[in-house]
Amino acid sequence: MSDALLEVSGITMRFGGLKAVDNLSFTLKKGQLGGLIGPNGAGKTTVFNMLTGVYRPTHGDVKLGGRSMVGLRPYQISHHGLTRTFQNIRLFKNLSVLNNVLIATHQHARTGLWAAVARNQAFRKEDREMRERALDLLKIFKLDGKADEQAGSLPYGQQRQLEIVRAMATQPKVILLDEPAAGMNHSETHSLMETIARIRQDFQLTVLLIEHDMKLVMGICENIVVLDHGVKIEEGAPERIRSSPKVIEAYLGVEEE
Repeated sequence: MSDALLEVSGITMRFGGLKAVDNLSFTLKKGQLGGLIGPNGAGKTTVFNMLTGVYRPTHGDVKLGGRSMVGLRPYQISHHGLTRTFQNIRLFKNLSVLNNVLIATHQHARTGLWAAVARNQAFRKEDREMRERALDLLKIFKLDGKADEQAGSLPYGQQRQLEIVRAMATQPKVILLDEPAAGMNHSETHSLMETIARIRQDFQLTVLLIEHDMKLVMGICENIVVLDHGVKIEEGAPERIRSSPKVIEAYLGVEEE
């Protein structure tokens, strides 16, 4: 029996005659922190879209805890414990910071519509518990002091952090982070790197991230998958990725840092 929490088996994605991802396989064990890297256009976000139900793979399977996620809707996959952030921020910018997080907590609400209408004791108790949990999550990123501010008024880096908080509020088993450090300065990136490592440990999360900041990837990821033109060209620990001729030629060797 496999000890993998997330199993990706031979997934392929075709758009007409274009094969965006070709026969990709990898696994993530519970509590593992993995990375998915490659040049622009390598197919990384397409992979995330297949894992989370935005696209249905042309071929292959995605299993979470041994159960296939293929064919489920994104909200159903999230309910099973696989959630994500996006490369382009998708907050409800006119809502408060707190309400952005509360929206995510409601997918696990136990009380129903009539309890909400009546605002009975069970509803009020659960509402209080969800607010406390949301504020606790915001404290991780030091955003609890901005709970009542509009999400759209936050600086860019804090909006990215809020997206991670909102994803965590769904109580995930696996969280996919799509370029979480995009647009952040060096200090913000360093802080984010520490926070991702901490939430992985404190919440026993399994994490897979797409990221172009190689210092962040090499600093926190235990296993890295490298894509080029939709094909996996290498996989392994950071030391192996750094020294791989295939990776250097396709990706690392052309960076201008």
